[in-house]
Amino acid sequence: MSVTAPGTTESPSRGTAPPRSAAARKQALGLDRDAWFLLLPALLPILLLSAGPLLYGLSLAFTDAQSGRTEVTKFIGADNLADLRFDSLFWSSFKIGLVWAVCVTALQFVLALGLAVLLNQNLRFRWLARTLALVPWAMPEVVIGIMWRLVYHQDAGILNATLSDLHLISQNVDWLAGISLALPAVIVVGVWAGMPQTTVVLLAGLQNVPHELHEAAALDGAGVWRRFRTVTWPALKPVVLSITALNFIWNFNSFGLVYVLTGGGPGGATRLPMLFAYEEAFRYGQFGYAAAMGLVMVAVIAVLLTVFLRNRLKGDDQ
Repeated sequence: MSVTAPGTTESPSRGTAPPRSAAARKQALGLDRDAWFLLLPALLPILLLSAGPLLYGLSLAFTDAQSGRTEVTKFIGADNLADLRFDSLFWSSFKIGLVWAVCVTALQFVLALGLAVLLNQNLRFRWLARTLALVPWAMPEVVIGIMWRLVYHQDAGILNATLSDLHLISQNVDWLAGISLALPAVIVVGVWAGMPQTTVVLLAGLQNVPHELHEAAALDGAGVWRRFRTVTWPALKPVVLSITALNFIWNFNSFGLVYVLTGGGPGGATRLPMLFAYEEAFRYGQFGYAAAMGLVMVAVIAVLLTVFLRNRLKGDDQ
């Protein structure tokens, strides 16, 4: 039992906040409401242009929506998902999409990391090199697709002409029409088109590494590789985690580049799941079935990213 001196009040125990008055609580609630009003201009476009269409599209997966129908669209539950389980063409395109996304994401990261390390050095005309590295990022996917179709052209393409001049091929190769060559050729274009944003993000991460740490490691006798492994890489890990996850999502959902290059051919060798869903919806008019494909893609990618991020974050905590 504690005793307090007359005329004094017992102070609250250390570590506990004094109770707020009713006026303070009202003021806090008013500030919260003001904050929500300030966020509304940013939230409304997201809700109207992103969340709304996404939820509507996913809801179509449980209907028999088709183009050209005069009947009212009906709710059919999980029938589309049940049919999708036995659609070998869709699962084949899904495997192609995973191969595409993994290869493009991995190659983008490795090449962009090397380019970012190079551009971070104190070189002459570094500003020019950084500007040229951003050129693919400034080009629309359609323009990139058309340009690389010309590069890969069997008769007039610069690639075949160069390889022929170097005596590396004896006859012209149709890079985008061969079943075994089309997907690697498209992957090269995807890596070229996606490297700039990865390079910019990694370069920003490299510039945030304190230079004093490199100097201290160099004074301790650490070489270039050891300094990168012990100083640069640990500081760069959060950036790497973010950009690889985002790149994987972007690459798996890629559409325009592959559509312009091959249209999913030859023989479905480059038909990514987005292309397959697009054809199902707008060529065959099966909107509900195509929406079911989108639902499966969203669910699978969410699971893969959850596992990936959890393992990476768990490794960082250890």
